[in-house]
Amino acid sequence: MTQTEKHIWLIDTIRRAGRISLEDISAKWQDCEELSGGRPLLRCKFNRWHTAILMQFGVNIECEKRGGYRYYIDNPEAIDEDQLKSCIIDSFAVSNLLAEHKGMNHRIMVDEIPSGRNYLAPLLSTMKEYQVVNLTYQGFGRDAHTFEIEPYGLRLHQNRWYILGKGSNGNMWLYALDRVKGVEPTDRKFTMPKDFQVEDFFAKMYGVVLSGENDACRIVIRAYGGHAHYLRSLPLHHSQREILTGEEYTDFEYFLASTYDFLMALLGMGTMVEILKPTEFRDEFTTWVCNLSQMYNINNPK
Repeated sequence: MTQTEKHIWLIDTIRRAGRISLEDISAKWQDCEELSGGRPLLRCKFNRWHTAILMQFGVNIECEKRGGYRYYIDNPEAIDEDQLKSCIIDSFAVSNLLAEHKGMNHRIMVDEIPSGRNYLAPLLSTMKEYQVVNLTYQGFGRDAHTFEIEPYGLRLHQNRWYILGKGSNGNMWLYALDRVKGVEPTDRKFTMPKDFQVEDFFAKMYGVVLSGENDACRIVIRAYGGHAHYLRSLPLHHSQREILTGEEYTDFEYFLASTYDFLMALLGMGTMVEILKPTEFRDEFTTWVCNLSQMYNINNPK
């Protein structure tokens, strides 16, 4: 186990407990034999980790002296408001939690991310060094070919990793890592705009179908029955806003591009949702529904 993983274990342990004594932290550490080798967590080591965590993650662990010396995270917003940091900590925390309960692996199932891990390390390295990359890519039903990109960012969406890169023509493109066949760094460097943020780039998009800034529009959907609860607990997009609540339905508003993948997400909800606005998007959805109905009527005539 790396030092970073140990630090994340400590963050997660304190975070889950809310407030916890060093004695209890040490006992939990000792119980995790896969991580600790059965050894307790000594105060001197805890103090070193405490300092390293502040420097590495900006997470401040404080001690509450009233009612016993108990430790807590003084600035939870350092994790909650940083999406990447939160993702890293949560991912390591889940891995550690599963390691603690490895005897239950026949009762736990997780989705696999197809082959993305094969190229994450080299792409992260080239992103860090601002190196132009020769990317070998094979789209579905096509021959593999190699071309240059400037690796701008990475995105995980629906269990697939994607690399966002700027092509030689100056356009931005997105490539799924499960279709990447090779990554070769070059000696050439590139310069990114100083204010570039991958979250801003995708802010008006549902998923990985790229669209222009001007393609974003106001979309209103109606969720029927209990499906509104699912949308409240797991919003489709960060712009989601509840604008009307009735006895049998709830209307949600979004501001994003009416892309193909967003339409497919709504289509997958069947009769639980209805697109109200804009008319063009509703009409496109209706065409898909009609074609689907026709296909099943043809294949299963009655």
